[in-house]
Amino acid sequence: MKSASSMLAFLGLVISTIVLPSESLCLATQKQSVTQQRNPASTAIFVEASDRASLGFQHYNGATGRFYLPEIMGSGVALLDYDNDGDLDVFLVQGSVLEAGVKPGSTLFPWRGSGLPRARLFRNDMVAGQPGSLRFTDVTEQSGIVAAGYGMGVAVGDINNDGWDDLYVCNLGSNQMLLNNRDGTFTDVTKTSLTDDPRWSMSAAFFDYDRDGWLDLFVVNYVAFSTSSSPDCYANTSERDYCMPRAFRPAGNRLFHNKGNGVFEDVTGRSGIGEEFGRGLGVVTADFNRDGWPDIYVANDGDPNQLWINQKNGVFRNEALLAGVAVNRDGQAEAGMGVDAGDFDGDGDDDIFVTHLMEETNTLYVNQGNGFFEDRTNESGHGLQTRRYTGFGTLWFDYDNDGWLDLLVANGAVRILQDLARRHDPYPFSQPNQLFHNTGKGAFIDESAAAGDSFNMPSVGRGAAFGDIDNDGDTDVLISNNNGRARLFLNQIGNRNHRLGMRLTGKKVNRDMLGATVEIVIPKRAALWRRVRTDGGYLSAQDPRVLVGLGSSDRVDLVRVHWPSGAIEEWRSPPVDRYVTLREGSSPEFK
Repeated sequence: MKSASSMLAFLGLVISTIVLPSESLCLATQKQSVTQQRNPASTAIFVEASDRASLGFQHYNGATGRFYLPEIMGSGVALLDYDNDGDLDVFLVQGSVLEAGVKPGSTLFPWRGSGLPRARLFRNDMVAGQPGSLRFTDVTEQSGIVAAGYGMGVAVGDINNDGWDDLYVCNLGSNQMLLNNRDGTFTDVTKTSLTDDPRWSMSAAFFDYDRDGWLDLFVVNYVAFSTSSSPDCYANTSERDYCMPRAFRPAGNRLFHNKGNGVFEDVTGRSGIGEEFGRGLGVVTADFNRDGWPDIYVANDGDPNQLWINQKNGVFRNEALLAGVAVNRDGQAEAGMGVDAGDFDGDGDDDIFVTHLMEETNTLYVNQGNGFFEDRTNESGHGLQTRRYTGFGTLWFDYDNDGWLDLLVANGAVRILQDLARRHDPYPFSQPNQLFHNTGKGAFIDESAAAGDSFNMPSVGRGAAFGDIDNDGDTDVLISNNNGRARLFLNQIGNRNHRLGMRLTGKKVNRDMLGATVEIVIPKRAALWRRVRTDGGYLSAQDPRVLVGLGSSDRVDLVRVHWPSGAIEEWRSPPVDRYVTLREGSSPEFK
């Protein structure tokens, strides 16, 4: 997060609104025609349903007026099926108080809940086949989960291959590994699994980097922070404000290898991950050079990003600079927050999208094949449309199921917005979220206006989790707002198009096969490529199921799965408009 003067901000506004009017007019015209074409009844794309679904959660950041950096970073959310009943449950990470001795209910700690703030687990009690019956029940107490640290991110993966999702919670301080007991409860196995990290951990990702069948763990750490040594920082107005990360030393990331016996081994040193430091926030794993082995991309805040290419022998090498994804096209390191990888242009390789600070732009790196990228931010339309906001949570997802991956960005400032402060806004960091529609021609149109009034309500967006929460065949979004309420956005239009949902499980284990790649062949268009994952975005965990939009096509000719082991299997003519399970090594039938 880099500071910039008010004059630069003003010039940026002038450039975006005056110098390029023809481009702005063109984008507006395209946007109107696309919206009218796809959404003739003017139905809002999303409806906010947290109250209706009894999903009540208020994030608390512990701010006391001292402007400690953790207060402004927010926290994440996870979508997971912890009880294996076929629908997505919700885990929301919570903040806490930062200063010792501050009591709940005091002026400095206006927490009104019972006990200390803590992360919450909500069970999805929807009746199968009835999306309108979506209801959540807070089962935190029954689950045995006690996550009362200053929480940041969360990762989901099955660490013991028993077919039940486990949780890893990142904190400012010691992290937590929560093992699913398969009876609705969890056990904290942080000590026995040797997966703690006492530093400031932001996000984490489960993936099988050595392809031995056990999920390993990558932990992204931010900066070395303590309240006792936190410096005072100031805005251009000479008033107190939050510090930029350059005021702190980077903390360094960590890689844990799963030994398959409930214990992880810290391999940060010998893997090469410990050789380079950055102030890390976001992480996504994917096979960027298409050699069959998972790689790691880390979005750093103000430092060059890292692309750790798997050398297939337990070692990684940072090739971000050579690959063209360390800095932007001007050679500048940006304030990387959220990050995701996906094949937005339909050429079979994963492209990278990173969210940044206002007065920068969000950045689109297009994969040219074999892991070399080109910054196509301006050409795609993201330059003008994102420079006025600070982006955090994001993901490639097909909100209208037309077969092209779109983007959502949860926005919220990290330094005081002076126009809001002058209006005496009690929390002057709110910005509207953004939704970008993929035209299928390498460009994106801002469709935020069509997303609904609740979607456009300014807030301080941070973590965002994506998945089919009501099982109606389209992707919904849950956003965690810093010092605000979590907001559930249910998709209203995606299931108008045809789609195919898939859950991929292993040959010898029932867990989701994170890292598997799916090739979907449909009539009259190039194959669609999707990846099984729970990582990506900002501090959050996603639905591991693969939901593929088919547009008007009511037929899929072939599904080809590239398993993490390197094996390839095919299934022909799957049924559309429903979810199916594909098991590695099973007969080519759909269940």
